[in-house]
Amino acid sequence: MSDGYTILTLDKLETASHRGSNLIPVRHALGFRPAGVNAWKADAGGQLIPPHEEDRGSQELYAVVRGRARFTVGEEEAEAPAGTLVFVPAETFRTAVAAEDNTIVFVVGGWIGEAFETGGWDSFALADTYRQAGWLDEARAVMEQLIAQRADYWASSYNAGLLEALAGNADPAFEHFRRAKELDSEGESAAFFREDRRLDSLRDDPRFEELLA
Repeated sequence: MSDGYTILTLDKLETASHRGSNLIPVRHALGFRPAGVNAWKADAGGQLIPPHEEDRGSQELYAVVRGRARFTVGEEEAEAPAGTLVFVPAETFRTAVAAEDNTIVFVVGGWIGEAFETGGWDSFALADTYRQAGWLDEARAVMEQLIAQRADYWASSYNAGLLEALAGNADPAFEHFRRAKELDSEGESAAFFREDRRLDSLRDDPRFEELLA
């Protein structure tokens, strides 16, 4: 890195476990904010893209950087060797598996006519991978970096609180959750506090009721 620019190699970035796939957290590594950018890596037969649909109008463009992938988009399947682009609009099912070892797929996502916002699900995936390995200090450092990048967005604090909740640390978890609620002027966090099963360990704590109010 020099004078504000960065040159990196995907193979040299650490991967993080996310929904049965190996995420290469490109956005987190670069601090990239104009769009969602990440990559996925797998050997033959391994899941590359977690099965999902994008809501809220988000569109995604996948580029097979290396190897060969087998995409399922909607009800159709397609072989995608290196150099293939796969565009998927919002609310369309998509997933992909690797058809060769060391396959990498790069993805860019965002919304038409809206500024890109990230709550750092990819940063959280990396932090939680560290947590599960017993590296809580490193995990917290990842979330601190995320909050430094997006201190004004409620989801950054929510994910930091989620990390502490999963680590069994209720006090710092509630501190982050209170901050998330303060920042959330649109009330988007309410559904997460109600429905996120990863918070079950905190639901009997009297402080949790404040988050639901």
